[in-house]
Amino acid sequence: MARNAPVESRERNLYERDFFLLWAGAAISLSEIWAGGLLASFGLAAGLGIILLGHLLGNTPMALGGLIGSRHGVPAIVSTRGALGNRGSVLPAVLNVVQLVGWTAVMLWIGGQAAAGLAGGKAAARGWILLLGALTTLWALAGSRAWKGLQKIGVVLLLGLSLAMTGLALRTYGGRDLLAVRPVPAMSVMLGLDLVIAMPISWLPLVSDYTRYAAVPGHGIRGTWWGYFLISSWMYAVGLVAAIATGSGAPQTALLGLVGDRGWLVPAVAIVLLSTLTTTFLDIYSNAVSAQSLFPRIGMRPLILLGGVAGTLLALFFDATRYEGFLLFIGSAFCPLFGVVLTDYFFLRRGRYAAEDLYRRGSYWYRGGVNWRAMLAWAAGFGVYHWCAQTGFAGGASLPALAAAAALYFAISFQRREPA
Repeated sequence: MARNAPVESRERNLYERDFFLLWAGAAISLSEIWAGGLLASFGLAAGLGIILLGHLLGNTPMALGGLIGSRHGVPAIVSTRGALGNRGSVLPAVLNVVQLVGWTAVMLWIGGQAAAGLAGGKAAARGWILLLGALTTLWALAGSRAWKGLQKIGVVLLLGLSLAMTGLALRTYGGRDLLAVRPVPAMSVMLGLDLVIAMPISWLPLVSDYTRYAAVPGHGIRGTWWGYFLISSWMYAVGLVAAIATGSGAPQTALLGLVGDRGWLVPAVAIVLLSTLTTTFLDIYSNAVSAQSLFPRIGMRPLILLGGVAGTLLALFFDATRYEGFLLFIGSAFCPLFGVVLTDYFFLRRGRYAAEDLYRRGSYWYRGGVNWRAMLAWAAGFGVYHWCAQTGFAGGASLPALAAAAALYFAISFQRREPA
């Protein structure tokens, strides 16, 4: 059987509640709290509205991407072969490996710095990074059967800690005082929406790596959608509240400091550790999935170990936040890419792929293994994204890029659509 082949029925062991916990764990992270703080200039009421609408718009394509994996049992990068061609999928696989090693490093670096700020001081940061790197790699190695138990314990505990942190923040900052703060928007509403939409969209190159384990083909989407929608919206809101109340550009640090100052040092450190684990293991595991599509003779476990070690070393010896601009540049490719993929699957292929042909010369070989129409539309969408970002386009960048790539691909491939 080919590496990354469709998941067999005996391996499909995740249900709606498991997906809810999986994506709830992914949503509870310091980076989401930080992102929510970027909306502070809108004020509390408008900021909350932007958070909810942005997640509604961003979660939907994310869940649709996961539906492909759930129906056919294939990982996200393999699902791009239907649109790009068997060889055309090499480029997104390479980009995904690069970005996921980078994001592993960024998340470990942020977690290590936050933990060191609470316990041990700056000199302890590398020790925390090593610990977090080892634990997240082991979590990724555990596999889908172990994830059910790990996520159930870790995420339930993390949700409880986050509730306590939220309650403490509201008691300290006061809801009435927050509403009284006069908003002075520093950006357009659409750009604010883009900051929210970009977070669920960023999971598109990974989501099918997990929905392929759905116990019932085609299921798992509700758990994925609601798990991420509810908890990510909550984390954004917590960051928004902390940023408005403190005026800090790093609301996650302010919140952790508040928890620690109240004598809750252990819970504060637990939040850092668990939130890093439940989010970053997805980066390490999916990095291995993408790498295996490039090197099919290598097993998953060695690739997980390699990705975990690479991300940890990068976090240890470099200020990982310096790479965020580069990683966002790479990540911007995936928004228009999945505009093409979703259009191909839902509108041209009528929601059907021949899964076996994704692994051999068949329906998706096109010309030399590449669908040049799809590549052209992807490139055009990538250009639209960066034009929007550089000009400060009021409509943001994520949705215009996705829509432009989708529209162009549909227009130039309409005659090839499959019959109903």
